[in-house]
Amino acid sequence: MKLICFVILLTFFHTITCQRTPTISYISQEQIKDIGGTVELQCSVQYGQDYPVLWIKANKGGLDQLPLSTRTSLIIRDSRFALRYDTATSTYTLQIKDIQETDAGHYQCQVFVSLNSRISAEVELQVRRPPFISDNSTRSTVVSEGQPVTLECYAGGFPQPKISWRRENNAILPTGGSTYKGNVLKIPSVKKEDRGTYYCVAENGVGRGARRNINVEVEFSPVITAPRPRLGQALQYDMDLECHVEAYPPPAIIWLKDGQQLANNQHQRISHFATADEYTDTTIRIITIEKRQYGDYVCRAENKLGTDETKVELFETIIPVCPPACGQAYYGTGVLPVSSGPLVALILMIAAIFRNFNTRY
Repeated sequence: MKLICFVILLTFFHTITCQRTPTISYISQEQIKDIGGTVELQCSVQYGQDYPVLWIKANKGGLDQLPLSTRTSLIIRDSRFALRYDTATSTYTLQIKDIQETDAGHYQCQVFVSLNSRISAEVELQVRRPPFISDNSTRSTVVSEGQPVTLECYAGGFPQPKISWRRENNAILPTGGSTYKGNVLKIPSVKKEDRGTYYCVAENGVGRGARRNINVEVEFSPVITAPRPRLGQALQYDMDLECHVEAYPPPAIIWLKDGQQLANNQHQRISHFATADEYTDTTIRIITIEKRQYGDYVCRAENKLGTDETKVELFETIIPVCPPACGQAYYGTGVLPVSSGPLVALILMIAAIFRNFNTRY
């Protein structure tokens, strides 16, 4: 009778032991790792020897689940993944080496108790990624003077990058100061001085950060200045008249005298030299000056936004002005090459006096 009772009691305890529900006693905390690093995710399961235990990677919302392992075997064929099982602690360790951006996500440890019942716990793996500038950021813009401008810069990466703005050569921003923080830089009324290269910089402490150069081109009507608005030169010598033109788009430039447009011929030669997209130097050389060539010369520039002009006066002098007169001195019917110095000045002066005397008398 005692033996029967012992067998019944043993069977009862065995039944209770076999029916114990598995539990997950430990799951790793959130992991934050760098690209190229290694992470180990641990899951300890009590009373799970007779149940399927799986590591699963789940996307946001728990959809598109990808099984990685079952019990002590890997399912995924990727040499970067490895699985260890510690029988003493009933711990399943999922190791991922050479971490990539795509490895970031939620990893679930699941125990299937029955067809319709399972227990799970999850750990999130976050991968630190250097910043990158998003495609929906401004690349370049062209705007007319006085109009508003909005420059946008967005970046991805982990942690979320912070955005700041600078100008080329640390020039002052239209907002004031040399830097501005935020995704959007607004210029309510752009000026031609605001044109140039703007830097959108994204930083999150990972790597060297990211930068995009944004070119802001401002269209504006021409502005003309004459460095020397009055110039004197003796008869029969050359003289250069010069204007500086600032405009965008590049303007059409002409020279006029007495209301008539001038062209290249034996009496004058016109040249334009663009020093940048917005700057052009224009020069007209008056060759072997005659009496009728003295007077006012007008430099005019025009683009789609407007027109500007300035006047340069050429008047007669007795003594030749160097340069360009110093290059060649015309004496009689021949050409005498000369160089600078007191003797040259004296010769030029005497020649000019005689020439002026002969012209008048």
